[in-house]
Amino acid sequence: MPSRGRLQGDGLRAAAAAPLGRRFGGADCTPNLRKKSGKLWKSGSVWGMSDPLDALEKSISTLRRAIRDASAAGDTERAGELRAQLRRAERAWDALLDADEPAPAPTRPAPQAAPAGRGSQLPAREHVHRALMLLGTPAAPKLIVGVHEAFFPGELSASKLSSLRRDEERSYRSSPGARPYYLPPALAHDLLTPVRALVTISTWTLEQRIIGPHSPRVDFLTGAIRIAEAVHTAAQSAGSGPSPEALRLLWRFAVNIPDAMPKSASGHESALDPEQVIEAARAELDVHADADRAARAEASRRARKSLSDDQQLFGAPPQGVTRLRARA
Repeated sequence: MPSRGRLQGDGLRAAAAAPLGRRFGGADCTPNLRKKSGKLWKSGSVWGMSDPLDALEKSISTLRRAIRDASAAGDTERAGELRAQLRRAERAWDALLDADEPAPAPTRPAPQAAPAGRGSQLPAREHVHRALMLLGTPAAPKLIVGVHEAFFPGELSASKLSSLRRDEERSYRSSPGARPYYLPPALAHDLLTPVRALVTISTWTLEQRIIGPHSPRVDFLTGAIRIAEAVHTAAQSAGSGPSPEALRLLWRFAVNIPDAMPKSASGHESALDPEQVIEAARAELDVHADADRAARAEASRRARKSLSDDQQLFGAPPQGVTRLRARA
């Protein structure tokens, strides 16, 4: 009779072999807010993505859809590049599963949802990963700390992020692909050098990790939408609602977005309407999104042709800058 451990192993392999669309019901888990019948709704959930396995499975699903689209369009070069990224993501998924690492508990929008003691035991890189997954954009250490304080338990300081960024590159170069994800810097669209003030996640697409001329504003508006979604969900939950830190964070976003503030603003964060912030942010985002997407796509094509795999994560070295300038 097969052992229990063998049966469990066979089950895991069968689940891994099944198409992702069947395992997840074919749903797109990307947080996506839309207006429908005058109400706010979302498809998927941002907070379930705190599990590294979930993040990798989301990336794998996205890459497979992109490969299908590229093949249908006859872009064989792009499809080949995406297949290489897919293989790296699948290897990372296998490595994490084989290591039998316990996945951290799913985080929730309200900071009271997870026990503070358990959250404080997570390493700093996991705190950063959760905050970045909620934002969905490259972010500076100060914003990452602010998001963490607003929505997650445990402590995280900007000083920890300084050493963390150095450790991430050192860990990758000593054993590439050993971790399910890394936290590399964003890449400048022109020289493809690291933008060390901004942190990203390696499982994101290259386009998402590149910063173009319009990207700072686009990422700001995208972050505002994600924060407003989190505050809205916390307000609708059975708990005590969004934390004061979350409301202050949303306020700092809203005051820099036209029409995001209530007309009868009383000067208090609690007067904000998350749905109004989302609507205002989306209205401006529509103005910049196409130009930003084009710039990022063009830069990512150059990066795939001129940079190695590790340089696509951590940026072109100083000597590479001269070569890129000479080509221009």
